[in-house]
Order: sequence, then C-alpha cells, then structure tokens
Amino acid sequence: MRAGIITIGNEILKGKTVNTNAAEIGRILYFSGYEIYRGLVVPDVESEIRWAFRSLVGFCDIIVSSGGLGPTFDDITVESFAHEFNIPLELDKETYENIMKKTVERGLKMTREREKMALVPSGSKIIKNPVGSAPGIEFIIDSSRIFILPGVPKEMKSMMELISQQIKLSDNFYFEDSIIVKGIYEASLAPSIKKIMDKYGGSIYIKSHPSLTYDNESIIEIEVSAKGINLDEARVIVKSAIEDIEEEINNLQ
Repeated sequence: MRAGIITIGNEILKGKTVNTNAAEIGRILYFSGYEIYRGLVVPDVESEIRWAFRSLVGFCDIIVSSGGLGPTFDDITVESFAHEFNIPLELDKETYENIMKKTVERGLKMTREREKMALVPSGSKIIKNPVGSAPGIEFIIDSSRIFILPGVPKEMKSMMELISQQIKLSDNFYFEDSIIVKGIYEASLAPSIKKIMDKYGGSIYIKSHPSLTYDNESIIEIEVSAKGINLDEARVIVKSAIEDIEEEINNLQ
C-alpha cells in the first residue's frame, strides 16, 4: 500500500531545522508494511499546504503530516487542510479542557492562540498528545487515511508510537540487515549487486552506502531488505541474499 509524508515548516526549507520527522515517520511506515511513494516539504503557506494534501489524497492509502499545529500565527496546517476539503472546524471540548487545565496550572491566561489548538475538522478522530498540548488528528477522505501530527519531534514520535499498531499491515512484514565491506569500490561491486537482485526477482532490495576511512580506504555498507507474509520469510530471504553477496565479494578479492 502507498504512503505519503508531508512535513511543514519554513525552518525546514531554509535549513535551520533538520527534517528528522520525515525520517522517523518513513521508518515507522516502512516497518509497518507500506511503500513510501511521496515525501513533500512545504512552507507555512496555506496554498502550499493545501497543494500538498491535495496531491496525496486519493493517490496514497495513508498520509502522515507533521508541523503547524501550534499556537503561533503561522501554525495553519489544520485550517489549511479543512479549507482544501471544505470541512468546517469545530471546538473539541476535551482538548480545550486539557489545554485550559495546563494553562491554569502554569499560572497563564487562556488566549485565542491557545484555544485555536482545540479547533479540529468536523468528523475528526482525536489523537491525544501525551507530551504537549496540540492534539493529532485522524481523518479519512475517499480511500486515504490521513494523520495530522505536531512538528515537535518528541510529540510527533510519541503519537506515531500510539498509532503504529493501528496502521500496521497484518500480511506484510519487513526485515533488513547489512554487512560492511572494505577495500572494494562501489563501482566494482555494482555488477554483483545487480546479478543478485536479478536472481531474487524483485523480492529483495539491495542498497550500497559508500564512504572512505581516514586513510582513504573504500568502505561500503551493503543494506539488504525484504518483505514477506511473515517475519521469518523476510528474514530468510535477506540472510540468503547476504550469503550470496559475501560469496561475490570473496570472488572479487
């Protein structure tokens, strides 16, 4: 099944913030059985946020966005999503009360900016935020299941962990393993990689990650991954492919 990731924020596009959220979301989705087809990064601009959701809805089975759920003027993900799909916003009472409680406990005043974090598209399923204030939102449009999550990494990760068991595909298991090879250049190894990929007929994926040691010796991490109807099947395929790679490496040395 297809998955898409949207990360929202000017700070990501200008390089101030490294986009660790996309990496974490992608990892969880992939291990849950999905193929990641799109990863979009857009600024805190309504037209761009609307375009991102519009581009993925109907194409991806699951969509996860992060960013733009806070109290500031440029946190506009929820309203942008609602405007794009003509969904009215409504106050979620439980969320409002939780925000009010935290605000009072901190000796602060409830403001319109804090109140807006409790506004959600009508018909949303609320995902509680165990770390912060802004809730996550689950919404279904056509065949797409959409999760709108905060951008604060700790909050996003805690909420992805909450929903991971709900979204996991029961008939698709993922396994990966890797080996380190020294003294062989990637270009020399490329024909062997292709040969092994062809042998397994698309049931595995092999990715090489080259680098150099401090004395300029070639070092490559070879990552092998596979999916199967159960974890054991995927593990057996990966282990078998790694044995084939090791044999090819011995022949090259």
